[in-house]
Amino acid sequence: MIEYESTRGRASGTFTDAILEGLASDGGLLVPKNYEMISKERLAEWQDLSYPDLACEVIACFATDLSKDRVREMCHEVYTKSKFGKDIVSVKTVNLNRKGGLYILGVSNGPTLAFKDMAMQFLGKLFDEILRERGLKLNILGATSGDTGSAAEYAMMGRGSISVFMLSPKDRMSEFQKSQMYSLREKNIHNIVVPGSFDNCQDLVKDISNDLRFKKTYSIGSVNSINWGRISAQVVYYFFGYFRVLQKANKSLMHPVSFAVPSGNFGNILSGFVAKEMGLPIKNLVLATNENNILDDFFKSGVYRVRNPKETLITSSPSMDISKASNFERFIYEISDRDSNYVSFLWNELTEKQSFTIDKNKFQKLIKESGIVSGSSNHNNRINTIRKIYELNELVIDPHTADGIYIGDKYLEENCPMICLETALPTKFEETVQEALGFVPERIDCFKNIEERARRFYETDGTISDLKNYIIKNADIN
Repeated sequence: MIEYESTRGRASGTFTDAILEGLASDGGLLVPKNYEMISKERLAEWQDLSYPDLACEVIACFATDLSKDRVREMCHEVYTKSKFGKDIVSVKTVNLNRKGGLYILGVSNGPTLAFKDMAMQFLGKLFDEILRERGLKLNILGATSGDTGSAAEYAMMGRGSISVFMLSPKDRMSEFQKSQMYSLREKNIHNIVVPGSFDNCQDLVKDISNDLRFKKTYSIGSVNSINWGRISAQVVYYFFGYFRVLQKANKSLMHPVSFAVPSGNFGNILSGFVAKEMGLPIKNLVLATNENNILDDFFKSGVYRVRNPKETLITSSPSMDISKASNFERFIYEISDRDSNYVSFLWNELTEKQSFTIDKNKFQKLIKESGIVSGSSNHNNRINTIRKIYELNELVIDPHTADGIYIGDKYLEENCPMICLETALPTKFEETVQEALGFVPERIDCFKNIEERARRFYETDGTISDLKNYIIKNADIN
C-alpha cells in the first residue's frame, strides 16, 4: 500500500487520509512516497481502454487503500456521456500552416466547460463516499481564479455530507464565470468575494488550513489543486491523450510526445510531470503562462519571485492571473530528491523575502531532465492565435488554450506530436473571442442568459477574522 508524506517531512497516511486532509498539518503538500512505474506491457494493455476504464487503472495506482472494483465503480458513475459528452475527452488535429503534429486535447466538455471538471467530478464522488462511510461532515474551503470554483460547486452541490466555501477575487473573473458560481442556490454552497487578486484568496485559505485547531473544529478540507485527489485524476487524461494521438499520428507505442499546458497554479502541468515519472513517454512539458509570468521566469533563471496584488496583472486569460503557484512546491520537492529540509528552507525564505533562488549548478540538470520548458504569451498573441486557429481550422478556442498553442508551437518538433491542453470552452470568455473573431459561438441551452440570473454571495472585508466568523456561522460540523 502506498503511503503519503508531506513535502516538509511529516508522514500522513493513506490516499483517503490525504484526500480528507488536503494541506498537511506542517504546511506542506501531500505526495505519495513513490510512484508506480508503468511498463511497456501495461501501457499496451491500457492503450485501447475507454476513459472510465483507463481512469480506474491510473487512479488505482494512487488509491491503494481502496479496492480496484470500488474505484472502477466510481469512475463509471462519474465519467459518463451525460456529463462529458460522447467522447468524454476529444482529440482534434489542428493546422498552423506548418508541418503537422499539433493536436488539441479536449478536456473541457464537463458540466462547467473547463478542464477542472475532469478531476472535480471524481473528487466530489470520492469525498461523498468516504464521508458517508465514516459518518463525517466536511466543510470545503477553496479559492478560485475562475474555473476551480464553479467546477467544485457543481461537483459538490446537493451532497449532504459536504459544504463548500469558495473564495473568489472581486471583479477579476469573466461575467460568465461569476454567474456560474453566484447564481447557485443550494444551501451547501457559499460564495465569498474577496478584495484583491486570487492570491489574496489563496492566502486566506492557507492561513485557515494552517490554524490546526480551527481546521479540526470546523472540519475544514480542500478541493484546490493542493488536494492530491485533483492531481491523481488529472494524470488520467495525459495517458488517454497520449494513446489517442499515437493512433491519429500513426505512431507506435513508446513513441515520445510533448504536451503544452496553460499554467497558473502549476497543478495541471504537475499532473503531466507525474505521468512522465510513471513512465509515460513524454519528451517535453511546455509550460505556457500569460503576462503574469513568474513560472516562466523561474524556468529561465532559477529565481522564483511572487508578485504582490498590485503587480498581478488583470489579463484576457484571467484564470492564470496568479502570482503564487501553490503546486510548485511539489515539483521542487521532486527535483531536490525529496529533501524536505531544503523545501522547508526555501518556503521559509519565500515567506520572508517573497522570493528564492535555487542552486543552478545543483538543479539545472534535474530541471532539464524534468522535461519542463516554458514561455509566456500576451493579449495580442492570444488574439492572433484565436484568429489564426479559426481561419485555418474553423475551430474556436478560448484565450487560455490560445496561450498554450502559441507557446507550444514554438517547441513543436518534427516527428514529435505536440498535444495542447484545452483548458476551457470559448463560451466562458466571450469578450475576448468577440474581439478576435467578431462573433461568439452559440451557447448550449442551460447557459443562455446566465448573466441575468440573480446572484447570491457574501462580500468579505478580506480579513481572516471576518472569514472565520462567516464559516463559524454557516459551517456544518460533526
